[in-house]
Amino acid sequence: MNLAHIHLFINHVPIFGVIFDIILLLSAIFMKREELKRTSLWIFIILALLALPVFFTGEPAKKVVDNLNGVDGSLIQGHEEVARYALIAIEILGFVCLLGLLVFRRSKVLPRWLVDAILILSIIVGSLMLWTGGLGLKIHHEETRDDYIPPPRVIY
Repeated sequence: MNLAHIHLFINHVPIFGVIFDIILLLSAIFMKREELKRTSLWIFIILALLALPVFFTGEPAKKVVDNLNGVDGSLIQGHEEVARYALIAIEILGFVCLLGLLVFRRSKVLPRWLVDAILILSIIVGSLMLWTGGLGLKIHHEETRDDYIPPPRVIY
């Protein structure tokens, strides 16, 4: 097992984690459950921490797949650029959540403006994560690329 395997294995956690946590936060808002809102914020903090090894295993993964057939280096570069923005965004989200939990730790209710800001930021983060994952998928899966032309079928 090399760092490319680790990168491919763990990169799903922040992507699907953010989507799951957005749903959890929306549920908490609609049900007016403060403990679920706080739980959601803690999950965003954990996801921000888990995104770090995903990002930092990307460069070693690049070195492994660079010379494989069907790998387009420009796709790797695009994936890397968007991943950098996604990392910055999820770290900001994690920091805002941590700050919010610390500042309002004695309050029974999190301010609506804070929860709304976190929801908006999390949707941006989720979009960036999905975009990053989609670009990563195209690196070695030619069938997911827009310009893909399937080979002719051979019938025996």
